[in-house]
Amino acid sequence: MIFKYIQTSVKTLVLGLLLLFCSVSLAFAQAADTTMDDLEFTEIKEEAPLKDSITATIVAASKDSSVITDGKVMVSTELVPAEQEEEKGLMGIFIAGFIGGLAALLMPCIFPMLPLTVSFFTKGSQNKGKAVSRAMFYGLSIIVIYVVLGLLVTVIFGADALNSLSTNGLFNFLFFILLLIFAVSFLGAFEITLPSSWVNKMDANSDKGGLAGLFFMAGTLALVSFSCTGPIIGTLLVQAATSGALLGPAIGMFGFSFALAIPFALFALFPSWLSALPKSGGWLNSVKVVLGFLELALAMKFLSNVDLAYHWNWFDREVFLVLWIVIFGLMGLYLLGKLKFSHDSPVHFISVPRLMIAVIVLSFTVYMVPGLWGAPLKSISAFLPPQSTQDFDLYTPTLTGGVIATTDKHAEGPHKYSEIFHAPLNLNVFFDYEEGMAYAKKVNKPVMIDFTGHACVNCRKMEANVWPDKAVYSKLSNDFVIIQLYVDDKTELTQDEKFISTFSGKSVNTIGGKWSDFQAAKFNSNSQPYYVLLGHDEKLLVQPTGANYNAEEYLKFLNSGLINFNK
Repeated sequence: MIFKYIQTSVKTLVLGLLLLFCSVSLAFAQAADTTMDDLEFTEIKEEAPLKDSITATIVAASKDSSVITDGKVMVSTELVPAEQEEEKGLMGIFIAGFIGGLAALLMPCIFPMLPLTVSFFTKGSQNKGKAVSRAMFYGLSIIVIYVVLGLLVTVIFGADALNSLSTNGLFNFLFFILLLIFAVSFLGAFEITLPSSWVNKMDANSDKGGLAGLFFMAGTLALVSFSCTGPIIGTLLVQAATSGALLGPAIGMFGFSFALAIPFALFALFPSWLSALPKSGGWLNSVKVVLGFLELALAMKFLSNVDLAYHWNWFDREVFLVLWIVIFGLMGLYLLGKLKFSHDSPVHFISVPRLMIAVIVLSFTVYMVPGLWGAPLKSISAFLPPQSTQDFDLYTPTLTGGVIATTDKHAEGPHKYSEIFHAPLNLNVFFDYEEGMAYAKKVNKPVMIDFTGHACVNCRKMEANVWPDKAVYSKLSNDFVIIQLYVDDKTELTQDEKFISTFSGKSVNTIGGKWSDFQAAKFNSNSQPYYVLLGHDEKLLVQPTGANYNAEEYLKFLNSGLINFNK
């Protein structure tokens, strides 16, 4: 009875995994964004003096939850330690890898091999214990092979390069092309295969028997299934590498291979479960095609990063949304059998699980449509270009009752760099530190420095989900001078503004390079978003904080800084 239940529900699980795979990018987005393009950290010796009082205050703050300035203990908000943030990011990478591994199991290159491989273990062993141990070693071999692949990515690119991948325009464009190729491959235009000589050589070694033979069997599986798993692995490695975490690629591959290895061990332990698996058929290719649509949607994000960093202004919020609406709309039509590709089997009827998935996908498509008129779309705001790139925006004026709250900006004239940066939510924002500090002294308001980036998904999420809160928006627009410093912008500095960093010893030639060096040297941090509240003496009012999606807690952070400033 239980097997019949499993059999009827397994296809629902299969299709559900497709939507879970769509959350791969969301998992990575929860990791701290670290963008330090063209910046190399050097060891600071204990006897070396800190650059100024701000750095000294930060170091002290890292050891205690309070900040002491001029003998007074400042109120601060509690921060998550850097180690915990890194662990949280790696956990997100592992989960994304695990979801990718589950999706890979449903590929036409792997799913039909599952019962054949398990049968080899159960029939080729004299007892169940030996069969299980051989299956366990086979699964462990799969994990080792893919984790080594992840480690190779780290070794080849290096720790510093991984940190700058997310903001490097060339890499982002190459990632876009790579994911586009993966998507086209999944849609059936061609297959990505490895040289047959590699497969033949690995397969010949798998006939040796013993543990070595099992290891080469796992290697043969990895090579033979590359046409299906390659795009998934490539996407995971790209996302893990651009997360900035040193062990990101290895952790991602561990999650992927762990999910891939589990079924072989489980079915070796319980061979009768094989009968509960759905039969191979056209639905496997449908899984592949749906993943192709998801790859295509993800590729758009990398192209958007390039467009924003270099100010091409081709790929604003409306264009991005139109592309996603079309992609997911076509996915919905495909699930309903109204769109077919060359490798698809005829769809004589629509199963209930497939219909449910189509309803979800088409509902998501309709959900995005109001975004063309400026709706914030908070659930996907982290992946969209900034609201300020929207040409026709009916939403932002409602935050101030239809009146743009930028009278100070008009009175003072255009801010420096305002021709290339756009203030979020019509706030009066400065994009140069010196200019913003001078204005803050003039109007007697505290400063909030927002270290941000074009490719920072958590920054966009804060601007779309937290800043529009009425209390937070009122506080930002009326009580603070906001200075937004983009650490990944590629605009060249004028010749007289270029300099050699005393912190890293490298040449700083771009606006992004200038502010990333400033953040590292002054505040000993390289994560975005990073919010710093300062007084006119350029000393901390409270301990800086990163992304906090709880509007009440973020408001408490702002209020504590304002209280200390008024003291």
